[in-house]
Amino acid sequence: MLASFGLAQWLVVAVAVQRLLELLLARRNTARLIAAGGVESGAAHYPLIVAIHTMWLVAIFLAIPPETGASLPMLLIFLALQAGRVWVIASLGKYWTTRIISIPGEPLIKRGPYRLMRHPNYAIVAAEIACLPAAFGAWQIAIYFSIANCLVLAWRIRAENKVLASRR
Repeated sequence: MLASFGLAQWLVVAVAVQRLLELLLARRNTARLIAAGGVESGAAHYPLIVAIHTMWLVAIFLAIPPETGASLPMLLIFLALQAGRVWVIASLGKYWTTRIISIPGEPLIKRGPYRLMRHPNYAIVAAEIACLPAAFGAWQIAIYFSIANCLVLAWRIRAENKVLASRR
């Protein structure tokens, strides 16, 4: 079984482990934020985000033949995006979570990539969803999941902007 894994499958496993570790951090931060008076908003779209990301990884794992070669430039872009994820998480620190949790009256984070744009994490995720399958020539996966992600992100960003408006 392991011998039939190609680079695409190993990368999916690595990304899945990364995301699971991030979810552990997010759960811890979410609990802290709620305990500090934080309020969750936009929870209705959260299962869709989880489903899209899970199906994206499964599609890459199953649809890309193990012997498929990869585009080195695209893989390097994907690695750079991982550095961007770390930058986002480090910049938000204890406020980083996978949910929309806001503590009324707390100032917004304006360091790291948040000095440059409002939603850098969403830009990174959108690029990841397109980049990883594209690195293996799986353009249909890149396109379909990018569209699905954009639709759910439009919903999420509206919900998040509404909550954060009072803190700007």
